[in-house]
Amino acid sequence: MTAKTRTYRLTLAALTVVLLVGSLRAGDLRARDPWVVYEGSDGPGKGKHIVLVSGDEEYRSEEALPQLGKILAKHHGFKCTVLFAIDPSDGTINPNKTDNIPGLEALKNADLMILFTRFRNLPDEQMKHIVEYVESGRPIIGMRTATHAFSLKSSKTYAKYSSGGNKEWNGGFGRQVLGETWVAHWGHHGSQSTRGILVKDEKGNPILRGIKDGDIWGPTDVYKVNLPLPGDSKPLVLGQVLKGMKPDDPPAEGKDAKKNDPMMPIAWTKTYQGTGDKTGRVFTTTMGASQDLQSEGLRRLLVNAAYWAVGMEGKIPARSKVAIVGEYKPRSFRESYKKGVKPSDLADK
Repeated sequence: MTAKTRTYRLTLAALTVVLLVGSLRAGDLRARDPWVVYEGSDGPGKGKHIVLVSGDEEYRSEEALPQLGKILAKHHGFKCTVLFAIDPSDGTINPNKTDNIPGLEALKNADLMILFTRFRNLPDEQMKHIVEYVESGRPIIGMRTATHAFSLKSSKTYAKYSSGGNKEWNGGFGRQVLGETWVAHWGHHGSQSTRGILVKDEKGNPILRGIKDGDIWGPTDVYKVNLPLPGDSKPLVLGQVLKGMKPDDPPAEGKDAKKNDPMMPIAWTKTYQGTGDKTGRVFTTTMGASQDLQSEGLRRLLVNAAYWAVGMEGKIPARSKVAIVGEYKPRSFRESYKKGVKPSDLADK
């Protein structure tokens, strides 16, 4: 072996070590991130970035959104960043920590925000990223408690976003942007589940492609909304209140039968106006708890809605692939969150 060859091989080996160490360090840094990223595979959504924001104390959004993110990434190609309520003392996911969702800067380059929070009291330096996103007029999907996403007790700057809003924004972010704020439970919470019935005139809507009456079911109850919904809101799915907690239970009977006359919308579309001339698309569903995502029909509704929100309704398949990715054993909304989980525990292995 010549001296020149030996030098070349040593240089190549040294470079390999440097690259390997750099890669390990980058992986180390990602493992410490208080969020999780699912890189999109090949698919229609490749090149689009969805940011999913979790943070509620009851319906286990910290379980639902990682699974939804995996489905959108693995089956449809979207890059998905999932954010969580984080306890800064130990870096674990703690939905009861209402004033801390790190990583909201990711919204700066997001093509879609999926929001599933409840009464968050975020500091202005975090809340500003959500507000800037909304003001940009980009698309939004709101799930379950997103109708009452914020309770900004400590913020004068963004107080109008709070549930209830103010004179300028009656009903706050929920009503002004998503189409409704928190009103009341319509079905009995914890004892009357929900079956999805498609609005007859909307069965040809691309968001409902591959879905029929009864495909959507969840143990969460129907929320009450004020009818008619505001602006250009268009109900797509109605919530049939069931007698019990099984998918094949009959509709509510006796004095509760009136809860299905009329049935409340549980999914609708609308638009909202940003601060410029940009009009944003909105899809809202009052379903979406982690257990609800066990419904193939609901998963398909959410995936189709994501396509529609980013202007890709023409690419919605006849029957979107929505198979569960990995193990998924969601907790009941009657259970507390699983303690000690860090975002890195939910990353692709």
